[in-house]
Amino acid sequence: MPHQDPFKLNDTLVPAGSRMIVDLPISALSNRLPMSLPVQVIHGRRPGPTMFVSAAVHGDEIIGVEILRRLMKRPALDRLKGTLMLIPVVNGYGFLNHSRYLPDRRDLNRCFPGSATGSLAHRLSNMFLEQVVKRADYGIDLHSAAIHRSNLPQIRIHEGDATLMDLARAFGAQVVLTSSLRDGSLRESASQMGVPVMLFEGGEGLRFDEHAIRAGVAGILRVMAHVGMIDQTSATPARHAPYVSNASSWVRAPAGGILRLSVSLGGMVKKGDVVGALNDLFGEQEQTLTAPADGIVIGQTNLPVVNEGDAVLHIAEPARRKTAKEKKQEATRPPQPALAYEDEII
Repeated sequence: MPHQDPFKLNDTLVPAGSRMIVDLPISALSNRLPMSLPVQVIHGRRPGPTMFVSAAVHGDEIIGVEILRRLMKRPALDRLKGTLMLIPVVNGYGFLNHSRYLPDRRDLNRCFPGSATGSLAHRLSNMFLEQVVKRADYGIDLHSAAIHRSNLPQIRIHEGDATLMDLARAFGAQVVLTSSLRDGSLRESASQMGVPVMLFEGGEGLRFDEHAIRAGVAGILRVMAHVGMIDQTSATPARHAPYVSNASSWVRAPAGGILRLSVSLGGMVKKGDVVGALNDLFGEQEQTLTAPADGIVIGQTNLPVVNEGDAVLHIAEPARRKTAKEKKQEATRPPQPALAYEDEII
């Protein structure tokens, strides 16, 4: 039975059949305390693919931290083929401060591929690409909704990528959304390097959501089994084929007031269905909210008090073939992502 050579990360050699935590140095804080990027490397005895799974690129999206903590304890990893790199906190600065951003207020997921001589965000993104992503055959990046919002467990991938669609179906999330790649994102840079990376979304910022955590752990194991890193018996089969979407709509509050939603995450809606009601403070004026399209509810606000224009529901529409006219229009304009990021829709 062939054995692997040691896996080298930075200046550390990880022997086959072992796991080690490797600290990749980033910088020193203003008080001289060093900051590093901790990576758990699980290096199997037998050859196989290399995969990374990252969390907390946005420091307040902590659900991935718990997903990876539970994944690390799974017995299947003791029989791993290949190499698994687990990064529970990419943005340590934001994680410590319960913030999405880095100290310079930059969003790390807009700063790839970065630069070794640029800002703090650009140095961190560049180091992550060079030390982690470049070593991998596959990647999964774990995210959640923003604070006071919840997302249904879902996978987001680059539109038209057959490899990623295959991996997304293997993951087994309830919904798969396809869209254009965002400039400056981890997935865009990884794609340019030839590394397929999926984005998992689930739960709420600064909170642990048990349903989303379990979906994340189970999905990662399914993907690992699919690419041959663990036995198929170590992963539970997906319960259903995913709902595939290539467009989405937002329901926004038509006025400020008290919100009562009548649908929940995972609920199916038809265009024109009543999805909630909005009252003023005295209960004298009520407005109904209706679905702008057929689809499935993949995101919602958790706040009952809303202002005019607030996004209260996110609905993924069923995938459909684009018309010849739509394809022609797309060919003559810059690509636009179908799905806005959380900080852009609130």
